[in-house]
Amino acid sequence: QVQLVESGGGLVQPGGSLRLSCAASGIIFSRNYMGWYRQAPGKQRELVAGISSGGSTNYQDAVKGRFTISRDTAKKLVYLQMNSLKPEDTAVYYCHATVGDYWGQGTQVTVSS
Repeated sequence: QVQLVESGGGLVQPGGSLRLSCAASGIIFSRNYMGWYRQAPGKQRELVAGISSGGSTNYQDAVKGRFTISRDTAKKLVYLQMNSLKPEDTAVYYCHATVGDYWGQGTQVTVSS
């Protein structure tokens, strides 16, 4: 059974930081391109950051220089370190595994004073 379980979301003030984690099971993690997506109310789901099996990364322009995606293949974990958070980063954040097109349940991130 495939599971992607996100954690680490919450309420943070503008300028603050959060680290999201995604624990994967039931997939060949080492072969998967892993991504973090987000969906704000009334908007489409969008790719925030992705990381290949070899560690190559890509980011949405709006988060470049503020967010960092990383992976621990041995532990089957993907992280999203989010710094200098802005109110427009408020959304539900989802973990995604490309092979098999699997999604986590999402974790809410709210940036507000």
